[in-house]
Amino acid sequence: MTTKDSPSLSLPFILILGAIGALTPLAIDMYLPAMPTIARDLAVSPSLVQTTLTAYTAGFAIGQLLHGPLADSYGRKPILLVGIFLFAVAAMFSAMSQGIVELTWVRAAQGFAGAAAAVIIQALVRDMFEREEFARMMSFITLVMTVAPLIAPMLGGYLAIWFGWRSIFWVLAVFAMIIIVAVAMKIPETLPVERRLPFHLGSTLRNYVKMLTSKQAVGLIFCSGFSFAGMFTFLTVGAFVYIDLYHVSTEDFGLLFGLNVVCLILMTSINGRLVKKMGSHWMLRFGLTVQFIAGVGLVCGQVFNLGLWGVVIPVMLFVGTISIIGSNTMACLLGKYPHMAGTASSLAGTMRFGTGTVIGGMVAMMPDATVWPMALTMATCATLSAGFYWLLSRNA
Repeated sequence: MTTKDSPSLSLPFILILGAIGALTPLAIDMYLPAMPTIARDLAVSPSLVQTTLTAYTAGFAIGQLLHGPLADSYGRKPILLVGIFLFAVAAMFSAMSQGIVELTWVRAAQGFAGAAAAVIIQALVRDMFEREEFARMMSFITLVMTVAPLIAPMLGGYLAIWFGWRSIFWVLAVFAMIIIVAVAMKIPETLPVERRLPFHLGSTLRNYVKMLTSKQAVGLIFCSGFSFAGMFTFLTVGAFVYIDLYHVSTEDFGLLFGLNVVCLILMTSINGRLVKKMGSHWMLRFGLTVQFIAGVGLVCGQVFNLGLWGVVIPVMLFVGTISIIGSNTMACLLGKYPHMAGTASSLAGTMRFGTGTVIGGMVAMMPDATVWPMALTMATCATLSAGFYWLLSRNA
């Protein structure tokens, strides 16, 4: 447990970790408003552009399987620096892509590299904090991270209008390079040499099997996974629903997307204030309840033909719960496996983004003439998320 004067509790430390965690939200959210423009510029269908998002998350999911065990073996900081550097390089190649196939493969590589940041943030914080304090600290870091998705769609929309969609990836590359300098100067190594685990593929696989044969771990992993898959469904098709079906302008899409993040900030603040008093499991149940109500609301919005706001408001509630569900499932999971926090973060992250990738890919292939595919998928994900927790993990 860290002390009051520890660098882990300093504002610069929290801001830097928030910026690191913002890399993937930026890589996803910043180019959402530009997806219709990319489709027109590269002369491809919207579904093919949506596939580039699926490719990113697939790379992200696979990358986490490797980065976590490497961070447990060689330390947090070197793996983090290499991952962010390769993320920046992939952003540059994305900006120079001349076809949808090339862009798809480069985005997959970018996701693979960017996975290092997501895994190592959680492992790094878990090195220093116990369960409830971990959830509280992750809430504060997530609160900083939410600035990224708040400004990303608006920034991406204006960049696409003023400088073209390629400028979005150049900005990502510059931001990543700035973070590399900040990490090198300000972030300490939190895993002492004596606590590092030798990297053996067989041992890593056995650790994964150990977690996957624990019903509590499986319940927590898929609780988080289906929750994320519901949000990822919106990220995959939301721009087309708002812009093509409801005729929202590219600029206004950024504003509507910002409402989701306002709700996310509110929910994150509630989690940060209450988690030490109420406990991670209570907060997790609260988040799952709100998310389920949001899923039902989306379906009701279509049944009763409530229009744009019948989609916007339930989506706000759904996205708002992501921080509560994500931070508390990880707090419970890492509390169960503190001796291999990197490996546990890797498996949880892989399954979370793997679930999101599969669900998002399925939604991208569905007919896009109505809101029903998005609404039904998000409602189903909310139901499955709650079901995995209540059936397998509520007594963990």
